[in-house]
Amino acid sequence: MTDTLSPSARSARMRLIKSKNTQPELVLRKLIREMGYPGYRLHRSDLPGKPDIAYIGRKKAILIHGCFWHQHDCGKYKMPKSHKNYWLPKLKKNAERDKINMKKLKTSSWSVLIIWECEIKNPEKTAKKLRKFLL
Repeated sequence: MTDTLSPSARSARMRLIKSKNTQPELVLRKLIREMGYPGYRLHRSDLPGKPDIAYIGRKKAILIHGCFWHQHDCGKYKMPKSHKNYWLPKLKKNAERDKINMKKLKTSSWSVLIIWECEIKNPEKTAKKLRKFLL
């Protein structure tokens, strides 16, 4: 299937995608507060990968990954059929950067939890995963 938007319209739409305070982040933060785990910090630029949520004293970082941008194999991620010469290197670079940041965090004695965008749709399962990680 080819893109139904013009290149300028596609570009304008892609610019609207945020990297901070996304809907999945907001939903997860609300869940964390409801579970009684306050005291986190957001998007710490002094940590590798700027974790979405960081518990500094506990050295625990939570990364909320979008299924498309981080190539999750949940079925929500599909490689675009057009402009592969742009998307293949872009998404590969994202995956490489994720691995590097994860390694840096772990080398610095941080525990890391990745929550996928698709997982947030099941709050009970996500809460269980969070509880296990934060204890």
